[in-house]
Amino acid sequence: MTEDHGASIGEPPVPTPPFWRTRRAAAIAGIAFAILLITAMILMRLAVSEGDFEAFQADAGRRTLIMQGVGLVPFAGIAFLWFIGVVREQLAEIEDRLFSTVFLGSGLLFIGMMFMSAVTSVTMLEVIASPNADADLWAFGRTSAETLISVYAMRMAAVFTLSVSTVGLRTSSVPRWVFYLGYLVALVLLVASGERQWTPLLFPAWVLLLSVILLFTRPARRDS
Repeated sequence: MTEDHGASIGEPPVPTPPFWRTRRAAAIAGIAFAILLITAMILMRLAVSEGDFEAFQADAGRRTLIMQGVGLVPFAGIAFLWFIGVVREQLAEIEDRLFSTVFLGSGLLFIGMMFMSAVTSVTMLEVIASPNADADLWAFGRTSAETLISVYAMRMAAVFTLSVSTVGLRTSSVPRWVFYLGYLVALVLLVASGERQWTPLLFPAWVLLLSVILLFTRPARRDS
């Protein structure tokens, strides 16, 4: 028989020391992920937003921005993996197999596509550095990298946000409006993430908001 921790389905977890440690760990990991990914995405977006192949080839500053952004991606991925792990630990008392599977699967797919986009960006830089650089190959790499992160990865981010918001509404762990905002962010990412250059920033911005609130608030307590 498992030990009764005093929390039942639909009630906030009991604020034991291990609970607060994992809550803080989730918050810190989420903040680290959000800051790293926002920085990486801004650097790379600024580098590739304008200019043709020749202009990009002649501008070493843009290539440096891409390398700096790509260098942050692995650390963002590590922080996001940690965020997923400790959030699952927080939800252990009320974990739903359906949402748990969607939550974990979409998060891992997001990380995989983010890494693939970073690798494609590095390949694009190698093409630029080649003495026989091909403009068509560079354009293909640029389009592939942008599509991976802006369309496919962000659709997975939308599913991740939906699943976290749905489960989060059952826990009263943070104010409910944060999860309602998560539904809105997920809808925008599903519908328009590939249409606007800066729309993908909504996902790490929402994770940052959620993480800051996790760090500085306590879940509501219900009277028995």
